Amino acid sequence: MVANVAEYDQVCVEFEGRETLSIPHLELQAARRYAVVGPSGSGKSTFLRLTNLLEKPAKGQMRLFQKNLPVKGYSRSEQLELQRQMVYVSQKPVMFDISVFDNVAMGLRYRNLSKVEINERVEAVLQAVRLTGFTDRRAVSLSGGEAQRIALARALVIEPKLLLLDEPTSNLDPMNIEIIEEAIHQIYKQIGVTIVMVTHNLQQARRVGDEIIFVHQGKVYQKQERDQFFDSPREKEIEDFITGRMIY
Repeated sequence: MVANVAEYDQVCVEFEGRETLSIPHLELQAARRYAVVGPSGSGKSTFLRLTNLLEKPAKGQMRLFQKNLPVKGYSRSEQLELQRQMVYVSQKPVMFDISVFDNVAMGLRYRNLSKVEINERVEAVLQAVRLTGFTDRRAVSLSGGEAQRIALARALVIEPKLLLLDEPTSNLDPMNIEIIEEAIHQIYKQIGVTIVMVTHNLQQARRVGDEIIFVHQGKVYQKQERDQFFDSPREKEIEDFITGRMIY
């Protein structure tokens, strides 16, 4: 039986007393790729932040990497232990004002890897995002597409169990989109990382997702295998969304 990296049961996130996200029940299996889609403002990013423990549920039960997380709270050390097993890449990459190499190597140094292994792994991920030769460049001087590729490399280099991507190709040109998608596929094949990627691009969801998670009006509404989601949607709201009809 395939293990789950995350489980949610009757989970609710609130902001100023208002429910912003509800998850009746959801399981994310290890070594699967999930594309998260839905209208703007539906709660997709909140779902990623909840999973990365940047948001706390107001009620319900979460389980990450086989560890139960009680709603009453968990310690900072417990939070860090879980967060070290996953990486969250935001839509707007943050670059430290140091070299590209040092940006990518930062997480490995905190994990006390040897200099040889750090060099090998940084070189490998820079090759995956097609930025070999950029090691000495100042990261803050990169273009938007290059910076997003470095942010992805920085996430991939530590080989997380769970990779959370919040629209990593938003506003990028087709070349950068292709490079980022290829790098995601490559790391998936190499280490079998579980990937959860928010995207507004339905064609991209087809390309990167084994399963599709639909979020609508603050609710994780449905999870279906990719082909079933697009060819035989279970709900009218999903059919309307796929066909481009207005839903709110």
